Amino acid sequence: MDSIAAISTPMGEGAIAIVRVSGDEAFKVVNTIFKGKNLEAVPSHTIHYGFIIDPETNEKVEEVMVSVMKGPKTFTREDVVEINCHGGLVSVNRVLQLVLNQGVRLAEPGEFTKRAFLNGRIDLSQAEAVMDLIRAKTDRAMNVAIGQMEGRLSKLIRGLRQTILETLAHVEVNIDYPEYDDVEEMTHKLLKEKSIEIKNEIEKLLETSKQGKILREGLSTVIIGRPNVGKSSLLNSLVHENKAIVTDIPGTTRDVIEEYVNVRGVPLRLVDTAGIRETEDIVERIGVERSRQVLKEADLILLVLNNAEELSDEDRRLFEAVSGMDVIVIVNKIDLNSKLSLDEVKDLAKNYPVISTSLKEETGIDLLEEAISSLFFKGKLEVADLTYVSNTRHIALLNQAKKSIEEVLSGIEVGVPIDMIQIDFTRTWEILGEIIGDTVHESLIDQLFSQFCLGK
Repeated sequence: MDSIAAISTPMGEGAIAIVRVSGDEAFKVVNTIFKGKNLEAVPSHTIHYGFIIDPETNEKVEEVMVSVMKGPKTFTREDVVEINCHGGLVSVNRVLQLVLNQGVRLAEPGEFTKRAFLNGRIDLSQAEAVMDLIRAKTDRAMNVAIGQMEGRLSKLIRGLRQTILETLAHVEVNIDYPEYDDVEEMTHKLLKEKSIEIKNEIEKLLETSKQGKILREGLSTVIIGRPNVGKSSLLNSLVHENKAIVTDIPGTTRDVIEEYVNVRGVPLRLVDTAGIRETEDIVERIGVERSRQVLKEADLILLVLNNAEELSDEDRRLFEAVSGMDVIVIVNKIDLNSKLSLDEVKDLAKNYPVISTSLKEETGIDLLEEAISSLFFKGKLEVADLTYVSNTRHIALLNQAKKSIEEVLSGIEVGVPIDMIQIDFTRTWEILGEIIGDTVHESLIDQLFSQFCLGK
């Protein structure tokens, strides 16, 4: 493969910036612009002080530390050089340009990780976990990504695929060398036992998918309520920052405000909406329509009520709007004289948790955070050795594999010929292979890695 280079640190001012070079020509190329030790002669996995120079003018461009790592004991399994520059836009870009001038190609997004996959260092699910780790917003999400990077999911998938291969081999032996008259019955029995075993393992993985997907993508959480019940105050309390304007004037929030927040290890994509009400104000009406739209896409609804006012028809309509969704009801302003009928609220809430808060006095937030964590994870997330499926692509493929193995079982029940059943059994093997990249198309690989950041 040709040699590639890219800046592997975020753009902007900082202590250091790193230009990463990978490929057969990495040492030779950097040597031509490095004034210091001969990088082609130094031991692997060492770092060296020197200067980057412009070979045409012999001008010193940057004072650097250069890391040298010889393949295959590198991330890409190729020779890798990392040039540690001073952080800043001008210096690091100038160093990168000098590297590119020596005939190195600018890396595509995710190309370093793609090379690690193509060179067999990691499989596709591990490669995707690299991006999950970068994007993790909580410790729990990070731990799930690390587990996948270490190959937990890969090991399970490979085990299932091996079971399928061994079963298919037994079936072929039974068909080609029948020692007993009831060979067909024995073959059906073997296929059924193994299919049930595989189906159960797939279902175990799918059971973790809801929690895993939430950890990976965040829980879309929408705060709704009439104007001036404390929605923006709730957003500020959860974020621990004044992100939303809070006033006593109804309709202050004119648009949807979105913010990520970590609630006891659960990442919330928190959305504060304009108060849902009928209004003549054109700008506020647009905000109300956007609020209705995000409501449809929400994973969790925080419905805020005002303890100091009687329950209104608008409040009752909000309960109707969120019927059948995951909802936590928040009775706010308990520091004021109560005019709200808690009995009616609990009747409308049905099985929804009802939390009382005074956001002004910062009381009740702990109870709310506990309710959010319990509603979605119910204490199960602390199982350290559990393998979580969080990637949407993996979840879709596991569902396909489950459907395929169910077709095997259905075929056995109705007496479908063995060779037809084998087709579905083999299809299950192929679908599972797509998760780890063993049976995936090149176009999908290109698409997946294009979503990575440049330099990773």
